[in-house]
Amino acid sequence: MANVAPSPAAFDIEIETLIIGAGAGGLTAALAAHEAGQNVLLIEADAVPQGSTALSAGLIPAAGTKLQRAAGIADSPAAFANDIQTKAHHENDPAFVEALTMQAAPTIDWLTDRFGLPFSVVDNFDYPGHSARRMHGLPTRSGAELIDRLRATAEAQDIDLMCGLRAETLFHEAGHITGVAVRGPDGAVQTVGCEKLILACNGFGGNRAMVSRHMPEIDQAVWFGHDGNRGEAVQWGEALGAATRHLGAYQGHGNVAHPHGILITWATVTEGGFQVNRHGRRFWNEAQGYSEAARVILSQPGGEAFTIFDARIADIARQFEDFRQAESQGAIRSAHSLSALEQEIGVPAGSLQQTVAELRTGVDDFGRAWPQGVQLEPPFCAVRVTGALFHTQGGLVTDATGAVQRSDGTVFANLFAVGGAACGVSGTGDSGYLSGNGLLSALTLGYLSGRAKVPDRRP
Repeated sequence: MANVAPSPAAFDIEIETLIIGAGAGGLTAALAAHEAGQNVLLIEADAVPQGSTALSAGLIPAAGTKLQRAAGIADSPAAFANDIQTKAHHENDPAFVEALTMQAAPTIDWLTDRFGLPFSVVDNFDYPGHSARRMHGLPTRSGAELIDRLRATAEAQDIDLMCGLRAETLFHEAGHITGVAVRGPDGAVQTVGCEKLILACNGFGGNRAMVSRHMPEIDQAVWFGHDGNRGEAVQWGEALGAATRHLGAYQGHGNVAHPHGILITWATVTEGGFQVNRHGRRFWNEAQGYSEAARVILSQPGGEAFTIFDARIADIARQFEDFRQAESQGAIRSAHSLSALEQEIGVPAGSLQQTVAELRTGVDDFGRAWPQGVQLEPPFCAVRVTGALFHTQGGLVTDATGAVQRSDGTVFANLFAVGGAACGVSGTGDSGYLSGNGLLSALTLGYLSGRAKVPDRRP
């Protein structure tokens, strides 16, 4: 349980800017703060920085980047903001959405130009809800590479990173943050004083009690996030009188290979694939998005489904390291006919053939629009999938710089939250999640909070 307490008489260590959590948000904040001339210490509970970012595809949406322009992609922050608000049913604060979408492209350009991170735009398929191709990723299209690159960049900048330290107690004086107490792997506790504190310790998906309380409809799903996401940021904030918002919002995913536990890119669906249940029958409009797919699939017999696609789509999916791993572990099944694929995955004979025969150009009975000429061709592929909880999307309310707000609307002078610690832009539930929202919040708020001026030590 995260605690808050009055300041001790003295701290073991004194630092200017302290960042809790070395995921994508924390590392970005550290780079930005260091560049702004701040003395930075980054602490991480794990032995090696990973977090939920390492479990993702590591794709960051941004509109108006140099990379988009070079690829001939017309886009704008305004179009991006409209896509976010449309997907989230206009449940987000418009000014906050505008701030994040305006900052996304400069952050990608900064990481590319200043530190040489080799981003490129995913330009061979569309993500649901995005009106332009704006997902930026590193060569392997994996979050593990993103974390490794950011960590190596921080090390090259001589930013201090201490791993194996979990923050337990947050110290304050009249709401002004003064430091934290951290526990090491040997159980020893030490105190760290700071002038600015950035909470980059992610969400609360690893805290089953909080998940059951705030999002009971998904509490039986596979937990695909990082177990370190225990909700300390929300607990500290609530104890300090901070405002929280949209604690029932989350990112699900309905395309996790089962029982292998490997993320399968949603390109297997958007490029013309579909999902069927154990009876070999479609059961929903797959074009809505992979977040809401988790809950829908969990309602099917056995809480599972099969994603059906073909070799053409598999070639697109192979740009993702996760998909290649799924193939190497035998999660992807293939056959030269639908009848053979039915036998391969154990659905009733004739079911896939009938399902494919019912696909047609135009809008189907589930409301999915099928473009003319899209048709699966042999060899056919299938993967058994289940629904998973990836990431909580609600959290501490912040302003456009990441500064945490109190319940009365005022802000803490020296407390910031980024990524999963902060309320994101996914509305109130699972259907408001637009691909990349998590890393959008992590990197933009990470940059903005890192650059924020260090306030006077006392109010």
